[in-house]
Amino acid sequence: MKKGIVRAVNISKEKGEVKTPVDEIKLIEDYGIEGDAHAGPGKRQVSLLAQESVDEMKQKTGIEGLTEGIFAENLTTEGLELYTLEIGTRLKVGETILEVTQIGKECHSGCAIMKQVGQCIMPKQGIFTRVVTGGIIRPGDTIEVLN
Repeated sequence: MKKGIVRAVNISKEKGEVKTPVDEIKLIEDYGIEGDAHAGPGKRQVSLLAQESVDEMKQKTGIEGLTEGIFAENLTTEGLELYTLEIGTRLKVGETILEVTQIGKECHSGCAIMKQVGQCIMPKQGIFTRVVTGGIIRPGDTIEVLN
């Protein structure tokens, strides 16, 4: 069974901005993260990005200030190559269950991350999920690939 861990949990009040790490997040079934700008019905309720992808970007750009949430991801993870997961894959994260709904995304013009960093890795290496089972997620929680 493939496993990883949650390095950070991040939220923002406005869409299109860098997210800020917090101590924990509360996921609501088929809605997303309580208090996050991207919460709501749909297939992109919770975004995940691997720390390994961020580290790769640091090496490519030489920018040291690439911290958790800089690419507007809700969960910064470690130990799983997220973008290789298939649509429909379920992940047990802490006490929650997430289902992968999208790999990557199309970046919109005027993206705050693109302006700040110069390029973004979410379009190729970030993934999006919907909340199947709600609950609390904290840094250090285990991520298990269920199927």
